[in-house]
Amino acid sequence: MPRPHLPPVDTDPDIETDFETAIEADIDPAAHTRPRVLVVGAAGKTGLAVSRALAARGVTVRALVRTGDRRPEVVRAGAAEVAVADLASGEGLEAAVSGVDAVYHLAPNVHPDEVGIARRVATTAVAAGVTRLVLHSVLHPHDRSMPHHLRKADAEEVVRAVVPSWTVLQPAAYLQNLLPAARQGSLAVPYSLDAPFTFVDLEDVAQVAVTVLTEPAHERATYELAGDLTSVRGLAAEASAVLGHPVQAVGTDPAAWAEGPGQDLPAQAREDLLAMFAAYDRRGLAGSATVLTHLLGRRPTTWAEVLRREG
Repeated sequence: MPRPHLPPVDTDPDIETDFETAIEADIDPAAHTRPRVLVVGAAGKTGLAVSRALAARGVTVRALVRTGDRRPEVVRAGAAEVAVADLASGEGLEAAVSGVDAVYHLAPNVHPDEVGIARRVATTAVAAGVTRLVLHSVLHPHDRSMPHHLRKADAEEVVRAVVPSWTVLQPAAYLQNLLPAARQGSLAVPYSLDAPFTFVDLEDVAQVAVTVLTEPAHERATYELAGDLTSVRGLAAEASAVLGHPVQAVGTDPAAWAEGPGQDLPAQAREDLLAMFAAYDRRGLAGSATVLTHLLGRRPTTWAEVLRREG
């Protein structure tokens, strides 16, 4: 289940100065000779994972963040450069894309202007001479029962139309989303406990992101990234065995979620997520592990392996 995050727009009047300061403070001279990738949305859990994986491969990571106070976090994840930009207005994007070899674009979660953001990033990058962009989308983006999925489908079309060399990644829901609840002994979700899912390991997604950003064979490809077929009830049983303490699967009321954890969200985000819960309740969110297995060169990481590694 995604964690909604819709921060207010914050325009930094000193974006270019902040960007230059970041370069002076955070870059090492050897980084100039390495491939350079701009990670948009670098301060979220996906952006941090992708940044770590890119840095481990020897790629120079330029992290794009909304405010400068996220700099320490992204630098710890391996960013050699930090750019501050406003995705809503586009202010700071031209400086952010300048001199990079590729862009990894991850939009803010359930953002109402996801399509506009994708267009701003793509057109600004191409105008700056950057022809390679990898878009982080979602599994089954054309599902009309989930409005935020449809916005991702439209963002995909924008990228395909604007960027000469694109790749689209369509990951399933992350196994990591359920880790905190598993540790606490209760997987409580507002949809069917037996609905089919193919949750994916975030670290596997990050590994694929590095592969498609650094190897030429993935241009103009769309990849579905999914793990093994399971359900929330199945994950709870497996977590009980691995963690050594009972983990219950608990179905909750979506209306209670809307009046509780969801009440502080913007109305559209809340409605988008309620629509997602309803879709999950009817049919889950399941794909095939075949493509991910091929891209990794091994089977996808399992829930048990994630629990042992991070639990």
